Amino acid sequence: MKIIYSLCTVLLFCLHSNGQKFQKTIQGITTMANGHNIEIQFYSPSIVRVIKSPVKNFSKESLSVVLKPSKTAFSVKTSGNSIFLKSDQLSVSVNTVSGDVAFAAFENELLKEKPQGTNFEPFDDTGVKTFTVTQSFILDKEEPIYGLGQHQRGDLNQRNQKYHLEQGNVDDAVTFFQSIKGYGLYWDNYSPTEFTDDSNQTSFKSIVGDAVDYYFMYGGNADGVIGKMRELTGQVPMFPLWTYGFWQSKERYKSQNELVEVVKKYRELSVPLDGIIQDWQYWGNNYLWNAMEFLNPEYSDPKKMVDQVHDLNAHMIISIWSSFGPQTKPYKEMDQKGMLFNIKTWPESGSEIWPPNADYPSGVRVYDPYNPEARDIYWKYANKGLFSQGIDGWWMDSTEPDHFEAKPADYDTKTYLGSFRKVRNAYPLMTVGGVYENQRKTTSEKRVFILTRSAFAGQQRYGANTWSGDTGSSWETLRNQIPAGLNFTLTGIPHWNSDIGGFFAGAYKQEWKAKSGAQNPLYQELNVRWIQFGTFNSMMRSHGTDVPREIYNFGIKGEPIYDAIEKFINLRYALLPYIYSTSWEVTNKDSSFMRALFMDFPTDKKGWDSKDEFMFGKSILVAPVVHAQYTPEKIVKVNESTGWEQQGDKKNTDKTTVDFRAEKSRNVYLPAGTNWYDFWTNEKIKGGQQIERKTTIDMLPLYVREGSIIPLGPKVQFATQQKWDNLEIKVYPGKDGSFVLYEDEFDNYNYEKGLYCEIEFSWNEASKMLTISNRKGQYKGMLNSRKFTLVMPDGTTRIINYNGKKVQERF
Repeated sequence: MKIIYSLCTVLLFCLHSNGQKFQKTIQGITTMANGHNIEIQFYSPSIVRVIKSPVKNFSKESLSVVLKPSKTAFSVKTSGNSIFLKSDQLSVSVNTVSGDVAFAAFENELLKEKPQGTNFEPFDDTGVKTFTVTQSFILDKEEPIYGLGQHQRGDLNQRNQKYHLEQGNVDDAVTFFQSIKGYGLYWDNYSPTEFTDDSNQTSFKSIVGDAVDYYFMYGGNADGVIGKMRELTGQVPMFPLWTYGFWQSKERYKSQNELVEVVKKYRELSVPLDGIIQDWQYWGNNYLWNAMEFLNPEYSDPKKMVDQVHDLNAHMIISIWSSFGPQTKPYKEMDQKGMLFNIKTWPESGSEIWPPNADYPSGVRVYDPYNPEARDIYWKYANKGLFSQGIDGWWMDSTEPDHFEAKPADYDTKTYLGSFRKVRNAYPLMTVGGVYENQRKTTSEKRVFILTRSAFAGQQRYGANTWSGDTGSSWETLRNQIPAGLNFTLTGIPHWNSDIGGFFAGAYKQEWKAKSGAQNPLYQELNVRWIQFGTFNSMMRSHGTDVPREIYNFGIKGEPIYDAIEKFINLRYALLPYIYSTSWEVTNKDSSFMRALFMDFPTDKKGWDSKDEFMFGKSILVAPVVHAQYTPEKIVKVNESTGWEQQGDKKNTDKTTVDFRAEKSRNVYLPAGTNWYDFWTNEKIKGGQQIERKTTIDMLPLYVREGSIIPLGPKVQFATQQKWDNLEIKVYPGKDGSFVLYEDEFDNYNYEKGLYCEIEFSWNEASKMLTISNRKGQYKGMLNSRKFTLVMPDGTTRIINYNGKKVQERF
């Protein structure tokens, strides 16, 4: 959805007391200050757009913003050199001399522009006269901010940072941040942008822009800000239940038989699995890159392959890219219409031998998703060659897209919306959006599910789960994933995951001589800890290259590594009712899966910069083990283009015996303001303190906040194997609390028509009473009667027969 906004219809011409003219409009005011045309627009009582431009009659087609300005009651007053606008949520002031804008809420100052902090430098964008635009702000000295997308530095608080915001393999640029003070700021510009925060200012500087154009929003707290960002840029659709199960992948399965055998093996081992992923080259050679057809002879009967996967009660998604080889049908059609770019991308060579042989260039070219016709052509071939075969979803790789040896001239490339430079960072939004919107037009019986490598503001509306790119397999990288995922989530995009075990793991294979890297204790420990972290992401997906990732490569049942992996896959499935209900809260109430501690405990300053813990939903505190405890910690640095560079401990562990059954420990901070229950032992512990928790290879510290109610599902091999007709409901007393169990048909869009049900569980601490409310709503296949097994921390158990009517049970 695209909306074109221009200057609002003028209602009233006014003369400021100092002689400065301004005009009151339907949404705000327009004025002139410091040589700039300035417009303030209320999009809602709590969302304000600020436009500054040296040119008159500025208009812009926003790629991210979908909200239309609503009629908002506001007042306008003048005093001295200032104009004051006030809604019932926000106050905005404009200095009529300098043009500086400031924001407040309920008499509390929130943010102000830096004096003389607006700058326009003339810029020639391939013959178009425009500007490089800068806007600087002044923040409180000790004010943490979060967001800006996904970055791999290991920082949560984004103060004192400098980022070049441009889409990359392991970095996602989202020009948005939010503050602990309860506001957010979205910088609506798609060109490469410099973000700088230092002692003098916090600023955005974009290489191309006709105007400073940003949105200020006040939500009161982190969830509120996320809600405003989604109100502005789009809401989150529901994902299918099966996407929240366990996913197995690798780079790459080389035949349809190999792929099907992996699913069969999981079923034989009784290890739960819901998804399998086919990576690249099912299309054949590099000249047929991304043909979106099964042209590789090892995939001679793709319909049979997909049917076999479905018969095994699993789902399959498949790799599609943002580029095409010269012998493909999409390439030829798009080339005739001028829809392909001439930038260096992956793969570079037609030869599949590494390193790339420049004597045989691949001729692969990136397509123009800014062009709506190109997006339709892209879908036409994806639909005909893949979706029609029964493929369940999409792995949209290289959606940043890959851009090697970037030259200034590359950014002169003409797109449907102007230069590539002008719209660079919106590339993933446009290509992912094209698939989502076209699949929605094709059918409402299957929810769109997209796994993708890059994202921009607003992408949450397109059914996409972003993964953190081709990361290296190291402990440092694992540590960095926590703040990377949290900051990404804090931009309003809730679905995020990483390659469990890290993508590049060749160092462990090389060190382990002829043996598989999966038998190297260094990698076994790292992979188990990453599995445990991934259990509490919105997608649990094992994937990578060099070392096989399937559970049976790590040993056999009864061995500590195998058992640890299996334990957490089973835990994931037990948590599915909690996870799916949380996904409804994400869609319906603007919540998040991964939650930085400050989101739920904003007054506890010790959690403001917690980089190694997070909440999963609003009840479970996760403290992943992110330092090696049993083996030396190998430091590995990876270059996504050329492979490994190894540093650090090179100790040969070929003959080292590691006792993975030994007990270790990890320090955990429990936020103040609540008491906590140990998930494993039910021990109750006071919050506001750091504790030492004993750990083993098959355990990571998990804590549940008092007042929580957590539903646990049955032991299953896939998500829908059993109906939720006898859920275990774990109650954690200490405070009043509630939880809404959500159910629907799990894989269509009937929920948008109101076909779903909610059952609220509430705990009253004073009366020690658990109330199960009247069921709200209905859908086809709904359970009319069921049992709930209520379990208290002391082991007290009650079985409740529930038929949709209110039930109360006192403890």
